[in-house]
Formats: sequence, structure tokens, C-alpha cells
Amino acid sequence: MRTALTIAGSDSGGGAGIQADLKTFAALGVFGTSAITSVTAQNTVGVQEVYDLPPEFVGRQIDSVLDDIAIDAAKTGMLSSAAIIEVVAAKVKAHAIERLVVDPVMVAKGGAPLLRPDAVNALIEYLLPLALIVTPNVPEAEALTGLTITDLNEMRQAARQIHGLGPRCVVLKGGHLNGCAIDLLFDGSRFTELDAERIDTLHTHGTGCVFSAAIAAELAKGNPVPEAVASAKRFITAAIRHGFPLGKGVGPTDPIAAARDLESRNFEP
Repeated sequence: MRTALTIAGSDSGGGAGIQADLKTFAALGVFGTSAITSVTAQNTVGVQEVYDLPPEFVGRQIDSVLDDIAIDAAKTGMLSSAAIIEVVAAKVKAHAIERLVVDPVMVAKGGAPLLRPDAVNALIEYLLPLALIVTPNVPEAEALTGLTITDLNEMRQAARQIHGLGPRCVVLKGGHLNGCAIDLLFDGSRFTELDAERIDTLHTHGTGCVFSAAIAAELAKGNPVPEAVASAKRFITAAIRHGFPLGKGVGPTDPIAAARDLESRNFEP
């Protein structure tokens, strides 16, 4: 059994965060473990409140998992404070986690900030240099680089700049731009475009979490970066296709239905 660790916040509404990550790991046949960084009071309408766990307890969770269970890959999600980021980075180094996916979660789908402004520098200084892959969307890439991104050429420029911050690979997600949903993979020397149909749906809650968790799951299975990212791209496209209305706001994507969809089409997820 391949294993993966998610270090992220809890979404009480179940559509994103730890809950989405563990559903994705299970859908892809990987055993999921977790370390919770923050607890949110959250639903499909928005985030009502955030409670950060003490940084030392976040570290204790990571130690408890990794002192006992051999982890094949890990991912980070919501790391709201500089202190939490520093602890997570220290534990990644202490446990020599090589296959690390960093999803630089900064803002919730409804617009609520999930990363404090002073934590951005900590993310850049401590965590990005440890990442095998970082997966910013366009607004996150703009925050990390100070650039304005409106097209594919500007995505390439931003990806180069983010790569210079230390991650071995950058997957810049283009879903916020118009046209096809094109993501850009940059490994320091080569760009690979991963395009997919743009699905007209409101129900996209948890998209970034599911995508980064799918990449981590594929890395845990031993797939190299290009194959892992391409498989995750197919997976998140299917998950968005099967997104459904829930509650009064933005419904979630569906990783369970995505796995069944790809299996029925004879695609490896």
C-alpha cells in the first residue's frame, strides 16, 4: 500500500482541505495520513472563522505519523501563519521528505484570506526550496512574484521566477484566465502545457486541494513528475465535471466520481 501525508487545514463543509485530500488519496488507491494545521468553521457559502492549532502541535502530528509510517509523498495546503510554516519546513527537513507538493493556499474560494500577509515571506524562504512541485494558481503566482498575469507568455515568465525561489518544478494553474484551462509545468529547462476543456460549472470548491492531492498520490505511486501532473490534470478535470450542488453556495468537486469516470473510460487516473 502506497502512502501519502497531507499537512493542511480542516474544512468543516467537507469540500476542501484535509477532507478533500483524504478523499482524493482514497479514490486513487493511496492510504492517506494527515496533520491538521488549522480548523475552519466553513461551508459552501464561505469561511466564517479560522482557528490555528499551536505550531508545536502541528509538528507533533507530523512526527507521530512519520516516526511510525513510511510516507511515499506529502503535500501541504493551508499553512496560515509564519510560525506554522517554519515548523512544517523543519519537519520536512528532519524527516527527509523528498516528494513534497506545496499548494500555496492563500485565499478561499469565497475570498476569505487563508494565509497571513507576513507568512508569504516565510513560505518563500522556508518551504518553497523544499518542494518538488509547487502548484500556484494565477492570483497566488502574482502574489509570489509581483507580476500581472493575463496570458500564457506571462505565465511562463512567472513560472521561471517562482522556479528561481527554489522548487524543483512549478505547475502554474491557468484556470483563472480565459479560454481553455491550460496549466503550465516548468522543470527549470522545459515548459509543458497541459490543456483541458473548460467546464461551465459553479461547483468548483476544493479544486486546488484535489489537484495537488492527486499529484501527491501519483508521486506516491512512483510516477515521475510529468506523468504525475498529467494524470492529476485528467483527474481534476473529471472531478470538476462531476461537481455537484450542495448547500446554498459553491458546491464541491467530486474525486470519488472522478476515479469512477476515468476507470470507465479506461484512462489511468
